[in-house]
Amino acid sequence: MIARIAKTGPVQGTLRVPPSKSYTHRALIAAALAEGESVIKNPLDSDDTRVTAAALASFGAGIDWREGEIYVRGTAGKLSTPENPVDIKDSGTSMRLLASLALLCEGEVVLTGSHRMQQRPIGPLVDALNQVGGEITYLGEDGYPPLRIAGSFLGGRVSIDPGISSQFVSSMLMAAPCGRSDLILSLRRDPVSAPYIDVTRSVMESFDVTTYASRSGGSGTAELIVPVSSRYRSSHYTVEGDFSAASYWFGLAAICTGEMRVLGLNPKSAQGDRVVLDILSHMGCLCEIKGDACIVRRQAGLQGITVDMGGAPDIVLTIAVVSALAEGKTTITGIAHLRHKESDRIAAICDNITACGGSVCGTDDALVITPGAMHGAVIDPKADHRTAMSFGILGCGTGEMTIRDPGCVSKSYPRFWEELEAVCHQTVLFS
Repeated sequence: MIARIAKTGPVQGTLRVPPSKSYTHRALIAAALAEGESVIKNPLDSDDTRVTAAALASFGAGIDWREGEIYVRGTAGKLSTPENPVDIKDSGTSMRLLASLALLCEGEVVLTGSHRMQQRPIGPLVDALNQVGGEITYLGEDGYPPLRIAGSFLGGRVSIDPGISSQFVSSMLMAAPCGRSDLILSLRRDPVSAPYIDVTRSVMESFDVTTYASRSGGSGTAELIVPVSSRYRSSHYTVEGDFSAASYWFGLAAICTGEMRVLGLNPKSAQGDRVVLDILSHMGCLCEIKGDACIVRRQAGLQGITVDMGGAPDIVLTIAVVSALAEGKTTITGIAHLRHKESDRIAAICDNITACGGSVCGTDDALVITPGAMHGAVIDPKADHRTAMSFGILGCGTGEMTIRDPGCVSKSYPRFWEELEAVCHQTVLFS
C-alpha cells in the first residue's frame, strides 16, 4: 500500500495528542510488578504497547484492556515463566525493558523479534545483567537478540555503558525493586537520550518506588541506586500526552505556515522531546503554552540552526524535514544512536531529503542539512513510523509525496493519517 499526499495551504487546527508511548510502556511494567490491581488511564493503544502488554500477560500479569483504560493485576514481582518464546516483534523498548524483567521468572525465557530487532544492539545490557546474576546467552549473533534468559536478578553494584541507549539503564532500574539486594548502577559515561531515564524514575515514583542519583567518589561517575526495601504498589496512573507525536503537528505548522494548537501536553514533562518548542522558536516560529495547550504559529521565514539533539532522538526526523525548508544550513549533532532505531535514521534523513531536492552531509554523530528546490518523492520508510510521519508532513509543503507502507505508523500513532486529512482538509489517497 502507498499513501499520496498533496500540497497544503496554510494550516489552522486544534487536536488532542495521543498518550505517551514511553510512559505507557513503563506504567504497564510497574503495574505488572506491583501487588494488587492498578488502573492505567489514557494509555496509548498502539502496536508497541500491545506487545509489552502481551509479554507481561505471558509473565503472569492480568491485563484487561478496556476503552481508555487498562486494568492490571500485578504479580508482586513474582513472574511466571512463559511456555513459548516471547515475540517482541519490532518494539525495541519492549525488548530492552523486558530483558531485565525476564530474570524475575523462575525458568528460562526466550525473547525474540523481527529481522530488524535482531539487528539492534543489546550487548551492554546483557553484559550488565550477567554481572547481577543473569545467565543470558545469544541465540544468534553475539550482542543482538534473540536471547535465552536464565538466572536471577541478584542486584548489587554493577556498571553499564549507556552510550547506545538509555533504555539499558531504564531496564535495570525497573526490575531492581524485585531483586535480591539493592542495585547500585554506575554509568560509565553520560547516557544518550538521558531524559528517558527521568521518565522511568518518574513512573517508578508514581508506583511508590524511590530511586536515588549520586556521584561516586572523586571520579564523577553517575550512580543510580534502587533499594529493594522500596517495592511497587498498585496505583491509578494517568498517562500524559506524547511530545514525540505532537512534534509532527508543530512541524506541520512550520512547514505550511499557519497555526497548530495541540492539547493534552504537560509543559513540565520529563519528556526530552518537549524541546521541540524551543527548537522551532529558534527557527522562527512563535511558540506559546496556555494551560495544557501548546501552540506553534509560523508567519515569516524559517532559519537554519545548530542544535544538539542527543536528548531528543525521536524528534530529529521532524526537525530535519522542517530544516529542509528553512533558509541556510541546519546542523544537528549528538545523534549517533539514531543508526540503531527502527531503521538507520541518519541514512533515512540523508537519502530521503536528498531525494526531495535538499542536500545532506552526514557523519557518525551529526547531520548538516542544506535546503534546495524541494519537491515530492517516493519515500520508503523501511517500516519506520517516524520516517513515514515526518515525510508525510513534508509532503504537505512540497506536494506530490508518496509514502510506501503508510500503515507502519500504527507502531505509535494509529490515527495519524486520518488526523492529517482532517487538519489539512485533503484526502490522503491510498492505493
